[in-house]
Amino acid sequence: MLRVSSPVTPDPDADAIDTSMHAPSGWAADPAPRLVRSLPRMVLETVLLVLVLYVALRVFLIPYQVDGASMSPDLRDGERVFVHRLAYTDLDVDALWNVLPWEHRSGHDEIFIPAPPERGDIVVVQPPVASTEPYIKRVIGLPGERVTFREGLVFIDGMALTEPYIEGAITSCMYGPWCSLTVPEDAVFVLGDNRQDSTDSRSFGTIAYDHIIGQAVFSNWPLEKIGPVEHPVYDVTAPAPD
Repeated sequence: MLRVSSPVTPDPDADAIDTSMHAPSGWAADPAPRLVRSLPRMVLETVLLVLVLYVALRVFLIPYQVDGASMSPDLRDGERVFVHRLAYTDLDVDALWNVLPWEHRSGHDEIFIPAPPERGDIVVVQPPVASTEPYIKRVIGLPGERVTFREGLVFIDGMALTEPYIEGAITSCMYGPWCSLTVPEDAVFVLGDNRQDSTDSRSFGTIAYDHIIGQAVFSNWPLEKIGPVEHPVYDVTAPAPD
């Protein structure tokens, strides 16, 4: 005999999900405690991030304020710049090799990362004179070059140097031994742009690499000067006049 089942009335709540079986009591109704508990952690993470960024910047960059007019008009009194303290990082290759027990190298094979100082770089240096503050100057003479002065111009290996950041033949030298010299290894000859009001290599000689604190790379004050410190492009030098 065929038995006919009576129709089943659908339960309107049959497809409903019983959240009470899948989540802790009060989870959906009261999220505020979790947010409150996370705030201290968010604040701590933010503070730690700021500290890490600050330390990282101080490792690479140090602030410097120009004092005086020796670099005018390019850098004026009171202008502030960031100095890249690792711009001329050097490594002694022989010393690195000597870490190996079978290596016993003498001498000093130095390489620079990324590069040694270049002509035109503006650098902050510790001068070889009594001074409580470092100086900021421009690199003019490089190792092995002969630097001389004549008729208001700087000569490098007998060739007149064209300097776009100064106006005309304004460079004189009257300090004797530093007015004609060959720059030694691991040193540079530096001058201020304001040649008539600058204490520089004309009066105290060359600056050893070890006395270069870093390279000025970014001006951050005043507002109208904010931006990278420009690097000059030198024209082809001309022979010294007879």
